[in-house]
Amino acid sequence: MIRIITTLPVAKYLLELVRVLYEKGYSGFEKGYSGFEDSANRYVEELVANIYANLPSKMKKPAPPYFDRYGRDLMYAAFRRNKTTQWYVFFQVFREKGNIAYLIRYIDNNHRIARLL
Repeated sequence: MIRIITTLPVAKYLLELVRVLYEKGYSGFEKGYSGFEDSANRYVEELVANIYANLPSKMKKPAPPYFDRYGRDLMYAAFRRNKTTQWYVFFQVFREKGNIAYLIRYIDNNHRIARLL
């Protein structure tokens, strides 16, 4: 069985992301998105759905030492959201008796952390 789990700080970040996207009025996420709160919600929901559906099959890389502040032995995977934004998901993988758990410890986008990778 494969499980994907987020830490509380990641869950809070994603909730805050909805508010920030809405308040800053980002209307050009992708075709069909507008500056309405439901559009910001949909953007984040689709991002999370993509992560949950595809994280186990994504190419994973070891996270640079800078990200050790979020956990030890982190891996990361990239999720392209549109032409200009790529999200990076940092996680630990735990295996026990045939079960695999992905613990998401941090998430951010290329606009903020690309220089650190």
